[in-house]
Amino acid sequence: MTEHVITSPLPGVFYRSPAPGEPPFVQEGDSVEAGQTVGLVEIMKQFTELKSGVAGVLEGFRVDDLAMVNPGDTVAVVREGES
Repeated sequence: MTEHVITSPLPGVFYRSPAPGEPPFVQEGDSVEAGQTVGLVEIMKQFTELKSGVAGVLEGFRVDDLAMVNPGDTVAVVREGES
């Protein structure tokens, strides 16, 4: 079981959903594909998608929705190769 860490590339606010009132991109325990968006980081009204680099299962988020993140912060962990 290899863990893949998804990190924030920049400082900003982390969002699990594409917009207020919409469901999250992915929930803990869900299967994810390589390249699938798991969240967004917003800084000055510019949004950057955070994507999984591997296929597997989202083990969990390491930051809360609407939390501030810094470059290099671990946002989520994916267990590679599981489904």
